[in-house]
Amino acid sequence: MSTQLGIGIDIGGTGIKGAVVDLGSGELVSDRIKVKTPEGGRPDDILAATEELLGRLSADFDDSLPLGVCFPAIVKHGRTLSAANISHEWIGLPAEELFEQTFGREIHFINDADAAGYAESRYGAAVDADGLVILTTLGTGIGSAFLYDGVLVPNTELGHIELDGTEAEKRAAYSAMEREGLDWAQWAERLQRFYAHVEFIFSPDLLVIGGGVSKHHEQFLPLLELKTPIVPAVHRNNAGILGAASLAAK
Repeated sequence: MSTQLGIGIDIGGTGIKGAVVDLGSGELVSDRIKVKTPEGGRPDDILAATEELLGRLSADFDDSLPLGVCFPAIVKHGRTLSAANISHEWIGLPAEELFEQTFGREIHFINDADAAGYAESRYGAAVDADGLVILTTLGTGIGSAFLYDGVLVPNTELGHIELDGTEAEKRAAYSAMEREGLDWAQWAERLQRFYAHVEFIFSPDLLVIGGGVSKHHEQFLPLLELKTPIVPAVHRNNAGILGAASLAAK
């Protein structure tokens, strides 16, 4: 049986990374290439940087491979309706079309947390999970992805839930821990408030915690008291790449 491959590109506020993925196993079959996100994150600059990265990936592979791009924004009908840690010039743009024009080919375009959630349902912590899985990425903000019986429900923004008079991510994101010099226990108290609220509203069957800080999960997950099982993500830095490539092939 031939191996099906796809290309995933993950655009973030600080870096743009991509790789060729074996869609059967979720393994990377190329080096992961990373370029710096251009200062200011303006549309023309990001399009040019992403085109350069794709050129490097495509040099050794067939350029007809399915191509998925994930992006730090609400994405609806190919348009970016928000902008996290990139230029606000993206808001309202037909971004999928702009990338397709730049690359000269079709792509699948999706929110970055949704891509990460899909990757965990296909290849990671939520494989074969029944019911509602909620993945949250704890980083500069809080991204989220909902999957029901493995089907993605896109564009949830749990980080923007208002809790105690402020957006949840302003107090509970990993950046808040760093900014305010909180220890693990102090930060876990804020996570407890956030996840208990999410649990009450949505009654999930599984919570998956992603983002770079999930590699330190033993420092804070045991401090949370929830009814829902809560586990660390498997594919931290590669989740966006895997999810974008997999959804493009689908």
